[in-house]
Amino acid sequence: MKITKMHTKLLTITGIIFALALFRLLPHWPNVSPVAAMALFGGAFFVDKRMALIVPFVALFVSDLFLGLHDTMIFVYAGFALTVAIGFLLQNRVTVTNTAFAAVTSSVLFFLLTNFGVWMTSTLYVKSAEGLMQAYAAGIPFFQNSLLGNLIYTAVIFIGYIFLQKNLPALKESTH
Repeated sequence: MKITKMHTKLLTITGIIFALALFRLLPHWPNVSPVAAMALFGGAFFVDKRMALIVPFVALFVSDLFLGLHDTMIFVYAGFALTVAIGFLLQNRVTVTNTAFAAVTSSVLFFLLTNFGVWMTSTLYVKSAEGLMQAYAAGIPFFQNSLLGNLIYTAVIFIGYIFLQKNLPALKESTH
């Protein structure tokens, strides 16, 4: 019975993450996507840290295959890994305040890393402190949308999963 519950939880969490990845492929406002929510959710609800990294990364990569690969992917994936790690800190501590703080923190770190990546890999900005600041300034409008999407998707997916945990016996057990 315990193995069945663990299997159900694994499939449920994995299914939610892949469903979120599909949302990246649908029309949406620029940078309003479930990327951070996928990573936070995986980190917060997979006890096995390997699964918390593997499942969201596979989902992200598969959706990236459809969206296109680019020069800053290493920075995107580094930000994604940090977001999963922030999700680890949420394990057994999922509250509105902690989850909102995690979503905002991961958004800021992702912004800093990915805009640094644009500065490093593109010819748009001179390779100086001034050029880096220009890259960050140019990214602010994208950050606003990214933060909005991260907060909305994180709230919906965390609340939805907690609702499922409370109403489905196979998800109620605290070890997963």
